[in-house]
Amino acid sequence: MGSAHMRLDGTLELRMSARGPGAIAGEALFILKPDHPRYDGVRDHLGPIEPGGYARVMPFPPGVF
Repeated sequence: MGSAHMRLDGTLELRMSARGPGAIAGEALFILKPDHPRYDGVRDHLGPIEPGGYARVMPFPPGVF
């Protein structure tokens, strides 16, 4: 789960977090430029998002990210 922001140049910033049993926790920031091989799949997964906008990030299906 997390949030996504699309910069004005189309670059996606994804801020992700995950929790597991006990005290397991992780956080990550992913930056994907429009020429990244997984960009289109990630953008499709996010749904409608415009430059300067934000979107909620739901869990990815296997192989998308």
